[in-house]
Amino acid sequence: MARQPLRKVGSTWKPPGKPAGQAQAQDPAGSKGEAALVAGLRAGDAKAFEEVVLRYGPRLLIVGRRILGNEEDARDCVQETFLATHRSIGEFQGRSNLGTWLRRIVTNAALMKLRARRTRPEESIEEFLPKYDPNLFRGGPRNANALTPEELLQRADTRKLVQEAIDRIPGSYRTVLLLRDFEGYSTQETAQLLDTTDGAIKVRLHRARTAMKELLAPLFDEELR
Repeated sequence: MARQPLRKVGSTWKPPGKPAGQAQAQDPAGSKGEAALVAGLRAGDAKAFEEVVLRYGPRLLIVGRRILGNEEDARDCVQETFLATHRSIGEFQGRSNLGTWLRRIVTNAALMKLRARRTRPEESIEEFLPKYDPNLFRGGPRNANALTPEELLQRADTRKLVQEAIDRIPGSYRTVLLLRDFEGYSTQETAQLLDTTDGAIKVRLHRARTAMKELLAPLFDEELR
């Protein structure tokens, strides 16, 4: 059977054979196992591609949106991911699960868009880092039960403040923070994605985390420091 390409409607994706805008609900009981799904993709089965869109599309969109901060660009990255899947499923060797493979593709697509955007020098992160003042006592450790930035991002009452804090961090630091702390990539994987060293990733991550703690201090602490 010849493969049917995924069709694009505006800046969104849709599987072949479905009317634009039609609501689609996933039926877990009817979902294919991953091995059968991959076999269907390799055979060019349109229903297998539809299942991929339904099963993985929402999560891939979240990844693209987090990295790019732009809905239209994120949707373009998801579309590119599905097209790449259609072209390159033969290269999938099963060393990771299909969702991890797709996440890597959408991450790379988003990072490429991010690099294309950057046309001016990056702002310094120094203004977001704590300033040492020998006359200021900063008190004891923060509440051990305080939520992490990722947990705060999931809460409706704090999501906007956390997203604003993430957006304020300079680009190269923000990207490392998102890949490591929100998308779960290892230091080595992040270094490979960004074509840099493990050491550089560790430094950027430490500084980005420190900046986030300062920007989110009102959410972690009840008192001004």
